Amino acid sequence: MPISAMDEYLAHQTTDTNDIVFTSDRNFYDRYYFNCHPSSDELFLVAGLGQYPNLGVTDAFVTIAHGTVQYTVRASRELGNDRLDTSVGPLSVEVVQGLRALRVRCAPNEWGVAFDLLFEGTVPALEEPKSFNRTRARITQDVSRYAQVGTWRGELEVGGQHYEVDPKTWKGARDHSWGVRPVGEPEAPGIRWKDMANRTVGLLHNWLPMQFDDYMIKVSLDEDCDGNVMQQESVKVWNFGIDKPHEDMGRPEIETAYISGTRELAKSVVTLRPPGGRPLRSTNTPLRTVYLAAGSGYRPDPEWGHGTWRGEHVVQGLVHDMSTQALRTRWSFLNETLCRFELDTGEVGYGMHENLCVGIHRPSGFKTPDAVAP
Repeated sequence: MPISAMDEYLAHQTTDTNDIVFTSDRNFYDRYYFNCHPSSDELFLVAGLGQYPNLGVTDAFVTIAHGTVQYTVRASRELGNDRLDTSVGPLSVEVVQGLRALRVRCAPNEWGVAFDLLFEGTVPALEEPKSFNRTRARITQDVSRYAQVGTWRGELEVGGQHYEVDPKTWKGARDHSWGVRPVGEPEAPGIRWKDMANRTVGLLHNWLPMQFDDYMIKVSLDEDCDGNVMQQESVKVWNFGIDKPHEDMGRPEIETAYISGTRELAKSVVTLRPPGGRPLRSTNTPLRTVYLAAGSGYRPDPEWGHGTWRGEHVVQGLVHDMSTQALRTRWSFLNETLCRFELDTGEVGYGMHENLCVGIHRPSGFKTPDAVAP
């Protein structure tokens, strides 16, 4: 492939130019993720931008839960060979200072969503345990990720309202992940049909960047259909300027209550047992949810999916009515749930409980793929 501006940097990992990744696996991706909220239930913004080198596609989205509506603007184009071009349609991401500050923008458009926002990390970026999964002989997930909480400043317009985004109250999280996981056009299931018929397919996923005044508690827990732990983490990371090491908070325990007739989070309780310390308990109250299945690409559909080819340059907007539980349940899948976190120490924080329970999860009582909470 032709050389690009990125090849000027001393960052090559192979003898190829920087636009060629180490594997030819079609599912290789590289992605930014952001969320933003005013420490209240007024709105919740989620955005992302990804590159898919072996599919030749880059795409981006922003989706905002505001009032009884979820607004989405999404864009896709041919990737080309310039990996430093992190703009897609009206959406763009700029690294202002590595691991500290990033600028995320959405240019004005016909769907009334626009912003110019600067994320500034309040804690050091935390490298997560690597996510790896092999289904039969094939690697289906091999992902590296780091996460960070911080504050936001700038301006935001949505639903006909203008917001001055002040870092005193506007907070959120971001991550950067890369590696192999399913992207692009769906593949034929092949022998996976046998696993589904044998009811051995299911996943419970929890990802919580919990933000408090002086620190972040980062919790994640993934389980298979029988409750076997696939990946877990709980770490306390102190703010910049506080000279304390990261603290292992032990194996996380998460109790989840679901809204009747759904698999949507009604409440959760996280219990942490740090080695040599007293247990810590957080009661998590949902404030507002962004339903990623409603157009973001996280749940592929015939119209959109991460890494799917949509053309040289495509920009779309969607407006979803989320005014009733029935409408919300239609889009419930991978849910970004903004929560108020109340610790048993009396401290209060805010952040997200990303939650997904798909297929079979016997410990939750979901013994069939279509089972829901009573």
